[in-house]
Amino acid sequence: MSTAPDGTVAPDGTVEAAVVERRLHPVTPLRRAWAPIAILAGWAVHDPGGTQERVTSLDTTTLVASGAAVLVLAALYGVLTWWFTHFAVTGTELRIRTGLLFRRTAHIRLDRIQAVDVTQPLLARVVGVSKLKLDVVGADTKDELAFLGADEARSLRAELLARAAGFAPEDAQGVGEAPVRELIRVGPRQLAVSLLLSGGPWCALAGALAVPTFLWVLTHNVWTVLATALPLAGVAVTSTVGRFVKEYDWTVGESPDGLRIDYGLLDRMHETVPPGRVQTVRIEEPLLWRRRQWVRVELDVAGSSNSVLVPVAPRALAAEVISRVLPGVTVPEELSRPPRSARWCVPLWWRGYGFAVSDTVFASRHGLLRRSLSLVPHAKVQSVRLLQGPWQRWHGVADVRVETGANRSVPARLRPAGEAALLLAAQAERSRTGRRAARPDRWMS
Repeated sequence: MSTAPDGTVAPDGTVEAAVVERRLHPVTPLRRAWAPIAILAGWAVHDPGGTQERVTSLDTTTLVASGAAVLVLAALYGVLTWWFTHFAVTGTELRIRTGLLFRRTAHIRLDRIQAVDVTQPLLARVVGVSKLKLDVVGADTKDELAFLGADEARSLRAELLARAAGFAPEDAQGVGEAPVRELIRVGPRQLAVSLLLSGGPWCALAGALAVPTFLWVLTHNVWTVLATALPLAGVAVTSTVGRFVKEYDWTVGESPDGLRIDYGLLDRMHETVPPGRVQTVRIEEPLLWRRRQWVRVELDVAGSSNSVLVPVAPRALAAEVISRVLPGVTVPEELSRPPRSARWCVPLWWRGYGFAVSDTVFASRHGLLRRSLSLVPHAKVQSVRLLQGPWQRWHGVADVRVETGANRSVPARLRPAGEAALLLAAQAERSRTGRRAARPDRWMS
């Protein structure tokens, strides 16, 4: 730990107190030392013939000495990059200074932080360290601090969230981690059954059996069959086992700084759904889930990688969780279907479309085998468009699309033309009213 010798000048011209700079955990050099080795490995793969020729031309002593030199240089690189990496929390921002030859300083405004996630890869869990990832408004990628001690990461996360919520610097460190009330926990048995009933694994498995069989009939070439069968089998396995490992022990809890999501069998993830940043909520219902009344809840968060809220849950429990992430929003029970004239525009599949609008959300459904219901709060609608092709115009229907801040379009498909025109004007007015009445996007309020 080190302290900047001089005070810094704030944007308003005042001089801030000296900034305390901190370093990452001492195991960080082990992570960064792999960079030079990875470069050499990439060069060897790029020119395997030349690499083999150069290696075989060396005697044993030179080869061992060269290997030792590479390891020493890699270790030195890791230590130096760790030594020249600092971070500090000032009165208004988080500063991260990195770079061995070319220095880079990231200035992350505390009031622009919208989520702070703690992740623990498998090896990091063994060592007892964590990685801190920050979602910042307007940033395309997440800034991260890797690695910190597990306790230090939780403490820093709590401090950053408290500062983002408006706590004074002298009070933020004492706030501590906000309490969490568990809302839902997905058991391993329910998760496994839901994956088997989703249909995707079975389609992948059928493809892994049918395509190689067809190729064997055509070619009778074992290598061609294996080259095709192995990747297809891998897709079938990862679509089930991979999701099970990732979504294992999925827990959603409610806290003053947003909804907390914890999950993962090998790599443990601790994420936060920030309040006020959710643009769209989607309720997915595969065909084989309907008998059990199960749904999957996904969401779009502006500037965040969060995409799943609940992997599987009973419909009533999922609706309760949605009411926490979108306060005051209820899931519409009745949806208006397109008129019968729409069957000429989209044969058969027109029956899967539905639409509803309430005082709080714009709701649209599509899909026959896998239903998907999208909920867009009026305050999150950025623009509204009416689209009508010549075939739709002939049959008197049109689409109304709303655009959200997460660059996603949610359509109300195949509405009667007169209704669509009225909906266009009414939705624009509801969006303006919703933005004026929306609560501020603040934590712990």
